[in-house]
Amino acid sequence: MVLTFARHYLPGYKAGGPIRSIASIVQRLSESFEFRIVALDRDLGGHSPYPGLQQDRWVPLGGGFVRYVSAKTFGFAEIAAIVRSTPHDVIYLNSFFDPLFTQCVLVNHRLGRLAGRPIVLAPRGEFSEEAVRLKHFKKRTLVRLGKWLGLYDGLTWQASSVREARDIRRALSIGDENPLTVLNGRIIVASNLTNSINTAVAPSTIEDLPIPEGPLRVCFLSRISPMKNLDFALRVLAQVRVPVRFAIYGPLENVEYWAKCEALIAQLPGNITVVRHGEVEPAQILSTLAQHDLFLLPTRGENFGHVIYEALRAGLPVLISEKTPWRNLQYLGIGWDLPLSNISEFVGKIEDVARWSAHERSERSMRSREFAAQVRNDETSVEATRQLFLAAIVGHQSLSR
Repeated sequence: MVLTFARHYLPGYKAGGPIRSIASIVQRLSESFEFRIVALDRDLGGHSPYPGLQQDRWVPLGGGFVRYVSAKTFGFAEIAAIVRSTPHDVIYLNSFFDPLFTQCVLVNHRLGRLAGRPIVLAPRGEFSEEAVRLKHFKKRTLVRLGKWLGLYDGLTWQASSVREARDIRRALSIGDENPLTVLNGRIIVASNLTNSINTAVAPSTIEDLPIPEGPLRVCFLSRISPMKNLDFALRVLAQVRVPVRFAIYGPLENVEYWAKCEALIAQLPGNITVVRHGEVEPAQILSTLAQHDLFLLPTRGENFGHVIYEALRAGLPVLISEKTPWRNLQYLGIGWDLPLSNISEFVGKIEDVARWSAHERSERSMRSREFAAQVRNDETSVEATRQLFLAAIVGHQSLSR
């Protein structure tokens, strides 16, 4: 059994990728492991619990069981009580910097108040250079304190890519040690999983649509926060010379940052129209994306980027930064992954897409959907994730003998 701690989980969706990552693991590995997830009783930014919620008991959901807790009552003692009363083989943490759902668990573990089972920790991209740069002093202090207290000794770390494995070693100041050795623990690369259910937009619903007259339809779908780099996208559009209708979707996470973006929007030239639509329910993401011609996400860093995958499933070529695992997109004919240091490249690609013929758009749409299907059907990452948990369990058993 895998006992999972995550601040937000289904039916929530505003926290983005981590929810989808955990849900996909549960869905695709439920035949190998039983999953029990401890999560808050509300979505990111929510002021009230989910309707009809049963708190503080295990309820079945999506192939696993979830125990919803209230932030008002959930704390140090409650964590220990849940862990000790729930049979499990491994604990799975889905953040590094979360003070409640990760750090409190690690302190409990260090004090010997848990069941002594192994712990797998997935930082979920929190150690990327750009992410660490935000609130740098606070994060660095937490890392140093945790190392001094021995909180991270013997953990198994999940990296979604070789790049994230390097990020973990750098953030923990490990240097050039053995890549499988981190503070007497190890890093295992296991890419994030996607849902195995094929709910992509059918080819006919995209290919049969003629190119609409009017501006190029570009969209951004993500949390409105500095990490997602919406302000960079707006600076790109300020230099684009072709007509563009730019649609912004996603929950507002940072009010001050959005105010900065609004100031940039007010300065855009007349050929650029911007419309903010707000949040999109998960069931509507594919159909919403499919109404556009290009997906633009110049993110400062992603350990996976589920929304990039969703855009490809919807048949959209993607224009993203190089700071994600989605690389060599131009070679594949499904988009571009460009350095943030060269804004003119982003400008040029948008203007190129605006000049595509109907045949070119249809061809790129087909390639995007086919590539997304290949990602979905690849069992390599599923097996790597299965081995991640088994390695933590078997390694712990060996040390215990």
